[in-house]
Order: sequence, then structure tokens, then C-alpha cells
Amino acid sequence: MSAYRGVKMWPLLLVVGVSGVYCGHSLQYYYTAVSAPGHGLPEFSAVGYVDGIQISDYNSDRGRAVPVARWMEKAGPEYWEGETQKGKGHEAVFKYNVRTLMSRFNHTAGVHSLQVMYGCELRDDGSTGGYEQHGYDGGDFLALDAERGVYVPVVAEAQISAQRWNGPEVRVGERLKNYLEIECIEWLKKYIENGREELERRVAPEVKVSAQTSEGATKLHCQVYGFYPREVDVNWKRNEIDIPSDEAKQVLPNTDGTYQIRVTVEVTPKEGDSYSCHVDHGSLAEPRIVMWDPRKDGSGSTVYIVIGVVAGIAVAAAVGFILWRRGRRPVYAPTGMSEGSPAASTT
Repeated sequence: MSAYRGVKMWPLLLVVGVSGVYCGHSLQYYYTAVSAPGHGLPEFSAVGYVDGIQISDYNSDRGRAVPVARWMEKAGPEYWEGETQKGKGHEAVFKYNVRTLMSRFNHTAGVHSLQVMYGCELRDDGSTGGYEQHGYDGGDFLALDAERGVYVPVVAEAQISAQRWNGPEVRVGERLKNYLEIECIEWLKKYIENGREELERRVAPEVKVSAQTSEGATKLHCQVYGFYPREVDVNWKRNEIDIPSDEAKQVLPNTDGTYQIRVTVEVTPKEGDSYSCHVDHGSLAEPRIVMWDPRKDGSGSTVYIVIGVVAGIAVAAAVGFILWRRGRRPVYAPTGMSEGSPAASTT
């Protein structure tokens, strides 16, 4: 759920690998439209990201597209004027679409949301991938099958849209498939070149482990901080076997441009057991392993690690954008960062 009361959103999820570290570059766009202003959200907003770094921002309150990453200023005023006009076009379509979906779901009042996310990725081995997904009121609505270039309805109310978009007269999925495979990758390469100094830097993580015992239960914390880029894989192991974590793994940004994550598991230590935190990151030649030693932690003691002000939560809430639950990597239709994007197709 979103932090905005009364507005249902897809769950906020910062992009972080669940098994293994993603290697390569990605371009992603996120559009959000709400049926009424307020609740901390503009009626329409569109943001773009390269490798998880925000590069652009357009919203209906400001009425123009602006660069967010400093290196995007290299694009020049004509580029940003073009992005503004595309943003205005998307804004009109999305405002119409959210009301169309309200009618489909028999919603006559209240605040409702339409969200779209799409993007492409260029992997280190030269292969590419793309995706687009749509959501309504925090639930899955429609998704692009990028292999076949067709839309798949997730709920009954999406069948009309899928039939129209897959029809021989429009073939929206085919056009978007071509965009994701060719044009999106071309734009991603341009952005990588402009922001290479920042996008390709590597900062190795610091790792600390600690424990907290309460009412007979022991929680092990693995704090990984000060790393860049954001993609990281952190897991606890007991006797070299993975221990599932009950808490969501969220990577949060630090004010210095690096990132941090804490992974916690609850265990019942037994004599002879060994516990270790395993960290895999693009800056490391091999995974870093830090053992937990209960003798150093003391009985029930907690080691607190202060990493300064974490701006990530506030930034994420202010932007109000969501990423798909991590079964698939989300892809969003560009906010006008590219020519001819079909993302604003009518519902």
C-alpha cells in the first residue's frame, strides 16, 4: 500500500536482486494518475530512471519536465521542451484512462489510481530485455508479454483493453515490443554515455553483523552500507544453508549517493551451529562473508550502526511511484524520454 491515505498503489519496492546481482544497465519509466488531486499526489506524474537513479521528473502540478540527475542537463533546453510536450500528452491520456477504468470497475466515487511501468535493460553479455505492466488501485491489471508482443489481461476488467490493443488495426504490443528492443536500448546507451562517470563507479560495501535477544528469541542483523551501485544480494546462512528472512529486503539510499540494506533473521542458536552473512555486489571480486560470533556480541546485546540520514524513504514517498512485486523486473513506458513511445495508448 502507498503511504497516501485513501489511494491504493502497487507496493513500493526499490529495485534489488533477490537471487544474485543484476549486471548491466536499465532504463525505466513510471507513470501514475489519480482520479482527484490531493493526498500528497499530483493528478499525473511521470519519472524516469537509469540504473535506479532518477533522471527526469514531470508532474501535472509543475507542468513541465525537468532533469533530476545532473548529467541529464547535457540534453539541452530543446530536449526538455520536447519532454514537457510529451508529458502533457501523456497527462491528458492518463487522466481519461483512470476514469475509464473507474467505469469498468463500477467505481463512481473515491480516489482511484492508474499506474504504468515499463523499461528496458542492457545486460553485460550484450543481451536485452523489456517489460510493461499496468495496475489499477494497487492491483495487477494488464501486462505485456514481451516475447510475443501481446497484452495479457490479469483481471476480467482488462479483457477489453487487451482485445483492443492486440487487434490487427492497432497492434500496440508489437509496437511497444519494437520500441523496447530497439529505440529504448538506443536511448539507454545515450544516457549511459552522458552519465558514465556516475553510472559505472563502484564502491565496495562495509558489512557488520549483530544480534538482539528478547524473550528467548535471537534476531541476527546484517547491516551492509556505503555501497554503489544499488544492486546487491545479502543472505544469512546457518551451517552454509540459506535462512529465509521474514522481513522485506529494502535497499535505501544514503545522502552521499551510496546505499544501505539491513537483512534480519530470527534464529535459535544451538551449540555447534555457525551463522554467516553473505554479501554479493558488483564491486567485489567474490562474495564477502562475515561470521557472527556470539562471544563478541555478549548476552543479548545489540550493536547499533549509525549511517547518517537516510533520504530514501522520504524521497520514495514524495515521488509516490511504485514498482512491481519482484516476481518480474518492472518495465515502464517512457515519460517522453524517447521518440514514438506507445505507452500512452488509450484504455
